Amino acid sequence: MLLQPKKRKFRREFRGSWRTVAMKGDTVSFGTHGIKSTESGYVTDRQLEACRVALARASRKVGRFWIRVFPHKPYTKKPQEVTMGAGKGDVSHYVAAVAPGTVLFEFEGLDAVMMKKVFSSISAKLAVKAKLVSKHI
Repeated sequence: MLLQPKKRKFRREFRGSWRTVAMKGDTVSFGTHGIKSTESGYVTDRQLEACRVALARASRKVGRFWIRVFPHKPYTKKPQEVTMGAGKGDVSHYVAAVAPGTVLFEFEGLDAVMMKKVFSSISAKLAVKAKLVSKHI
């Protein structure tokens, strides 16, 4: 099942403006390594689910992982061949608005080769550019 909020005060939301850099959620807190975004954008619930499956397969017996973002923001779309006007469209899916520097995923227990493999797999699934980071002790 795809991630989405259980309850919302309002069904639809404005797109908003982007932060220049992440103010929170920018350090690796739980695991030893993480995947950090280097640009701003929307990460959809489907992309997060695809990444979760890839991480679960990679760390099945040896490691753990954490998803650090959640798709709170509803994304609306109007149906095909509908003229302009007549209000805002229906909610199509949910997205997580990601600023540069936001840690998206964290994991531990994977060796270096597997970590690189998982990173390349996950970064291909995401809509934002990302880099592999490690915990600063």
